[in-house]
Amino acid sequence: MFDSVLVANRGEIAVRVFRTLRRLGVRAVAVHTDADAGARHVREADEALRVPSYLDIDAVIGAARASGAAAVHPGYGFLAENTAFARACGEAGLVFVGPPAGAIEVMGDKIRAKRTVAAAGVPVVPGRDEPGLSDSELAAAALEVGLPVLLKPSAGGGGKGMRLVRDAADLPDAVASARREARGSFGDDTLLVERFVENPRHIEIQIFADAHGNAVHLGERECSLQRRHQKIVEEAPSPLLDDASRERMGGYAVAAAQAVGYVGAGTVEYIISADRPDEPYFMEMNTRLQVEHPVTELVTGLDLVELQLRVAAGDALPFTQDEVTLDGHAIEARVYAEDPSRGFLPTGGRVLALAEPDHARVDSGLDVGTEVGGAYDPMLAKVIVRGADRAEALHRMDRALASYTLLGVPTNVAFLRRLLAHPSVVSGDLDTGLVERSLDELTSGTSVPPEVLAAAALERMLALESGGDDPWDVPDGWRPGAHAWTPWIITPSGGDPVEVRVQGRAGSARVAVGDGPPVAASLSAPCTLTYAGRTTSFTIARDGHTLWLGRDGHAWALGEHVRAEGGAASGAAGDGVLRSPMPGTVLAVKAAEGDRVAEGQPLVVVEAMKMEHTVTAPVAGVVAKLPVRAGAQVALDAVLAVIEP
Repeated sequence: MFDSVLVANRGEIAVRVFRTLRRLGVRAVAVHTDADAGARHVREADEALRVPSYLDIDAVIGAARASGAAAVHPGYGFLAENTAFARACGEAGLVFVGPPAGAIEVMGDKIRAKRTVAAAGVPVVPGRDEPGLSDSELAAAALEVGLPVLLKPSAGGGGKGMRLVRDAADLPDAVASARREARGSFGDDTLLVERFVENPRHIEIQIFADAHGNAVHLGERECSLQRRHQKIVEEAPSPLLDDASRERMGGYAVAAAQAVGYVGAGTVEYIISADRPDEPYFMEMNTRLQVEHPVTELVTGLDLVELQLRVAAGDALPFTQDEVTLDGHAIEARVYAEDPSRGFLPTGGRVLALAEPDHARVDSGLDVGTEVGGAYDPMLAKVIVRGADRAEALHRMDRALASYTLLGVPTNVAFLRRLLAHPSVVSGDLDTGLVERSLDELTSGTSVPPEVLAAAALERMLALESGGDDPWDVPDGWRPGAHAWTPWIITPSGGDPVEVRVQGRAGSARVAVGDGPPVAASLSAPCTLTYAGRTTSFTIARDGHTLWLGRDGHAWALGEHVRAEGGAASGAAGDGVLRSPMPGTVLAVKAAEGDRVAEGQPLVVVEAMKMEHTVTAPVAGVVAKLPVRAGAQVALDAVLAVIEP
C-alpha cells in the first residue's frame, strides 16, 4: 500500500477518499484553489497545497511531487478521465489510481467505444457513428436509423449536447445546437446518432479489474431518476432485473472492460426499454469511480476506494465473481444547490446551519461556514441508506431526508422527498422521463405554509421582547383594556410580501397570516411554535436581515421582517423590481438607465454553475435604476434593475 496519496479533487469526493485513506493509515494530501483555502477537504487532509485550478495538470503533478505522494487519486470530474493527466502521472513517477491511459482514451470517445465493445460481442444501440459526418450526413443518418433519434457528442458526458429529435423538420436546428454545445463543453463538435429507446431505463454495472487478468462485476445500479440527463436518485439493485439479466449484463460489462485492457474501477452504462428488459444496449463506459458508488458499497460490503488503491498498488482482486453477493437494498439521493420552485435554478450562499441524519450515510464536503458559489458543480452532498428490502430502504431514505437540515443555501431536499413518495417510484415503474413528466405535481403546492410565516413574525416579536428592559419598546400593540394588532411584513425568497398581524406577545398571541383568520399561536426559544393547537420545532439561523427556518427537509428564507406602518403589504410588492434568481455573475446588461422597455424584454443575463438565465422586465416602463454591470457578482435576490411603470 502507498504511504501517501494526493487527491486531485475537492468537496465530498475528496472527503470520502480521505476517510478510506485514514482507515488504511495512508497520509492524505489535498490540493485547493484560493477559493477553497478554508474548505473542509483542506482541513481534513494531512497536508494541502495550493493550485491555480483543479484542471491545471502541471500544478497538480507539481503538488504531488512536492508533497512526496506516491499516487494520485483523481476522484470524479475535473481530471479523472483526462488521458493526458493519466500519462503525466506515469511520466512523473506517480501511480494514477485509475485505468491505463489507453483505456481512458478509447472509452472517452463514444464512437471508438461503441465499435470496440461491439467487436467484443456487447450489444449496442443501433445508429451511425462514423467520425466526420457533416450536418447533412447526420440528418440523413438519423432518417436511416429511424426517428426518434438521439444526437450525442462523441466526447464528454453528463448529458451535455444531447438532443432528442422526433420530427425530421427539427433535425437541422438540433444538429446545429448539439454541435454548438459540444464544442463549447468539450472542444469537440463531433456527433453520433443513435436510435432513441422508448421508455428508457438507465442501468449501469460496476466492474473491477486488476493487472493480473482478473475482472469481476459487482452488480448493477438503477439510475433512471434523472432531470436533464443528470442523475438525482440511484439505487442498487435495480427493481427491473432478475438474477439471469444481472449476470448477462454483468458478463457484457466485463467483456467491455477486458476489450480495452482495463484495470481498476469502471462503470458500464446501459439503456434498456422498460417494455423490453431483456434487450440491454451499451451506452458508454465511465473510466472512474462513479458518484453513486456508495449504493454498491452498502449492498456488497466492499470499500470501492480501498479496492482502487490496492489494485493500483499492484494487488490482485481479493475475491472471485462467485464470491460477490448482494445483500439488501440501498438508495442514494443527491443534494443539489438548486431551487425547484424557481425552475431548478442554481443557488448559493453560506452554510448557516447543518444537521445531517445520524441513521444514514452522508458523503459531504460541507460544514457550517462553507461558502457555496457558482464556480463548481451544484451537488453538495449525498444521502445514502440501506434496508433489508426496497420498501424499507425507501422508508429510511424519507426519514433521513426529513432530518437533513441545511440553512443558508436553498437545496432540493424537500423535492427529493416528494419524488421518492411518487407512486411510480414506490412501485419501481421507472424510466428516464418520469421526473420531467411529473415536475408539475412534484413542484406544485410549494408556497410557504402559514405557520412558517407566523413563526417568522413571532420570532421577531420574541427577539424584541428579549432585547431590552423598557416595555414600551415592545411592539405588542398594548392598549388600555386590550392589545391592538401589530402588523409585520414578511417576504419569502422569490415570493411576494405577506402581511402577518400579531395580537399579544410571542408567548401568547393571536396571529392572522395574509387574509386568513386569526389563529392562537405562541413561540418559545429557540424556535418552538404552537399554531392552531399543533406544536412543532424549527431549526433557525439568521443572516443579516434574512431569517432561515428549517423543518422536515424544508428550508425557508424569509426576507427582512419590516414592521408595517399601516396598510396591507400589497404596496410593498415592488412590481417593477428585477431581482437575481440565483447568485452568480452578470454576463450582459441589455439596457441603460432612462431606456423605455416593454414587459418581458430581456434586461440582464446572469450565469452560475454553467447555467445562463435571462431576467426580463416585469412591467412596461422606464429603467429608473440599473445598479449592476457586466462582470459583477450578484447574490440571490439582489436588485438588478428598477422599472417605473
